[in-house]
Amino acid sequence: MDFKIPYSAQKKLKEKLNFIYGEQKTAEFYPVLKDFILEFAEKHPELRKRDQNSARLSEKDSVVICYGDHIQTEGEAPLQTLNNFFKNHLEQSISTIHLLPFFPYSSDDGFAVIDYKEVNSDFGNWSDIEAIRENFSLMFDAVINHISAESKWFKKYKKQEGKYANYFIEADPEKDYSKVTRPRAKPLLTEVETAAGKKHVWTTFSPDQIDLNFKETEVLLEIIDVLLFYAAQGAEIIRLDAIAYLWKEIGTSCIHLPETHKVIQLFKEIFKLVAPETLILTETNVPHEENISYFGQGVDEADMVYNFTLPPLVLYSFLEEDASKLTEWAASLEELEAGNYYFNFLASHDGVGLRPVEGILAENQIENVVKKVKAKGGLVSYKTNSDGSKSPYEINVSYVDAVRDQDKKIELQVKQFMASQAIMLALQGVPGIYLHSLLGSENYQQGVEESGENRRINREKLDRDRLLAELNEENSFRQQVFDSYRELLKLRKENAAFAPDSLQKILELDRRVFAVQRGEGEQKIIALCNVSASPVELEIAADIIQSKAQNYFEDIIESRDYKIEAKSLKLKLAPYQSRWLKAREE
Repeated sequence: MDFKIPYSAQKKLKEKLNFIYGEQKTAEFYPVLKDFILEFAEKHPELRKRDQNSARLSEKDSVVICYGDHIQTEGEAPLQTLNNFFKNHLEQSISTIHLLPFFPYSSDDGFAVIDYKEVNSDFGNWSDIEAIRENFSLMFDAVINHISAESKWFKKYKKQEGKYANYFIEADPEKDYSKVTRPRAKPLLTEVETAAGKKHVWTTFSPDQIDLNFKETEVLLEIIDVLLFYAAQGAEIIRLDAIAYLWKEIGTSCIHLPETHKVIQLFKEIFKLVAPETLILTETNVPHEENISYFGQGVDEADMVYNFTLPPLVLYSFLEEDASKLTEWAASLEELEAGNYYFNFLASHDGVGLRPVEGILAENQIENVVKKVKAKGGLVSYKTNSDGSKSPYEINVSYVDAVRDQDKKIELQVKQFMASQAIMLALQGVPGIYLHSLLGSENYQQGVEESGENRRINREKLDRDRLLAELNEENSFRQQVFDSYRELLKLRKENAAFAPDSLQKILELDRRVFAVQRGEGEQKIIALCNVSASPVELEIAADIIQSKAQNYFEDIIESRDYKIEAKSLKLKLAPYQSRWLKAREE
């Protein structure tokens, strides 16, 4: 066998296992893990070909988030329909497709996974995934905090078969769980009948989503096997869903526990050995400081973290026509280690989380956002607090309807929404665009009524022929958003200033304007966005934006030139207008 695990890597793996399980259990488990890693590396040498000196991500990288059956047509597997749509309409605009869980599932639109290694037969099969991979990079979901109550693992647990008798977390319902952080307003424990009698198992998210017991090394090995399987199937980014809740200790909050971080660091160390091109993205819908803790120390944990503060803060900016909070927060962001990236997004299959703006917006400001979005048809999901009370956890709404004012003309509605997206596209990091935002989709109230689930408001499945007809309807809202979005994405791809790790400098110009400088020298771009319904006149001092002999700026969105005169750059922003000003010499 050619592949060997370096001594330094073996030491790191053992240190992390010792922290999680103690020395005795590690001494028993490490040889098993080592053999597993060696066997995988031998089978998949192609995954170790990465050039360590090249940047993993560039300005050409952007991700579209979608379900495997998001676009459907009769007589064709949805994954094939999706692939054809992306090839025909988005191949020149985006690089990566994030396929939300495409496995067999029992609830929560895919997040109660029955089998981690199977493709949902209603969507297609693994050859359909491979066909998508021929044209796009792929991101997979690893829903590893919990598994479906319909899974083989849980069915064997109920029968108390061998190792499966320890795969899930049993708990005494009489104990005190008041310190446990609850992301849902549902019971924490669920009673189940087993061959050994009635037991209560831990269910953080729902009675159908049974939390896995990572205190068992057998469970850890199963999940490592799943993650490496995804890498072998072509996943270049693996999203760790709800990962903050992975480790449980009664008497603690059961969120962000040190063991959780060590488990992710263990994953990272294994990927560095056998699949160094595969990036780990952590999904932790929490305040910023807690969120970025998943980068670890010295790039030893997640490669990417969701920028969860961005969606509610951008939304607040447009609802209040005031970008000052967004500007202040963006200016406070710390410089990341080389190799770490923000995953910037505004909309997703979930709602707009409110916890990330705790400490940034006052309670009355958050309440005002909730009130305004509800007036636009949005809904609110609640969490249970330690004192038993409930508070808003997330807003469930199409980001399109959250931002735009439907009493305005369609052209202005398009500008409103696209201005919000232009902010996200301009920021340091990798943009993640939910398919419904790309398509300009509105609230899907019918889905909520049919399912009783608030999150279904932003999860409509689309008929291909109807969608194409709407995209071809000249001057329709959907058509204007789709075309505008594709053009912005193409511009972003063409300019190295938007590389995820290029320089970022936040400019304070006017409370109604969000302004950021990206890049330096010939690659410098000043991105401006008016978040208000009023025109804004700006006069930007030359010493803020000028370098060397760069006296001219071209707005690459509108192909219009501006010149620095009398030591300042003067320009006007129409309501909800965005300008990307690229510096150049005369």
